[in-house]
Amino acid sequence: MSSISTRSKRSEKGLLTPDNCVVALIDFQPQMLFGVANFDRQTIINNVVALSKAAKVFDIPVVLTTIESKSFSGNMWPQISAVFPGEEPIERSSMNSWDDKNFVAAIEKTGRKKLVFAGLWTETCVALPTIQALYDGYEVYVVEDCCGDVSVLAHDNAMKRMIQAGAKPVTSLSVLLEWQRDWAERDTYDAVLDIVKNHCGAYGVGVEYAYTMVHGAPETKFPEYVVPIAVAAHEERRGEEVAPSIKH
Repeated sequence: MSSISTRSKRSEKGLLTPDNCVVALIDFQPQMLFGVANFDRQTIINNVVALSKAAKVFDIPVVLTTIESKSFSGNMWPQISAVFPGEEPIERSSMNSWDDKNFVAAIEKTGRKKLVFAGLWTETCVALPTIQALYDGYEVYVVEDCCGDVSVLAHDNAMKRMIQAGAKPVTSLSVLLEWQRDWAERDTYDAVLDIVKNHCGAYGVGVEYAYTMVHGAPETKFPEYVVPIAVAAHEERRGEEVAPSIKH
């Protein structure tokens, strides 16, 4: 979580604010991404990282959860772990996280009734908990550009089903801007623009252009790229592969 303590209260009146919602990131794991066919997979990673960073900037509670990580799905993406270091995801066997008592307890612990859901796949791991959370009296906002499924039909049908049940579709950028709301809010201004410049494509490039060419600000300095050094484990494996060929 960030250390923001001076953030002013945003008006609610039906909108998401940093003080009235909780984010749940559901099953962002390698095997789940492999099956996504309705949307560009690299874009999903980008959008999920943007949403994760936004939640951290605005100090919003985040519930992480994974399914069958050891037997099938693999670990949660390291890009998410980098945003929330030390946070262990809630491990499940059920495709429906709302059937998992630990997941529901983590949501209830926040005391918030607006849920921001994102996950893979849309028709199961997102739709099922969304519909049941709505039934239990929660408001659910589904971050559609952070969700994916095995086909366009599967994703679209899942979104229709959730919307018909009362869920509200949003995007990672719309959520970010809804939380910021006012550019006069300087406590989060720079952090929000950093997310925009790193993850929001042409919008981010436009921000950089306006800053440097119109307002005369210095250009953004990204961390210098350092070529990773081969780790010892890789060198040992290479040695094991070369050794037999020498004998022959």
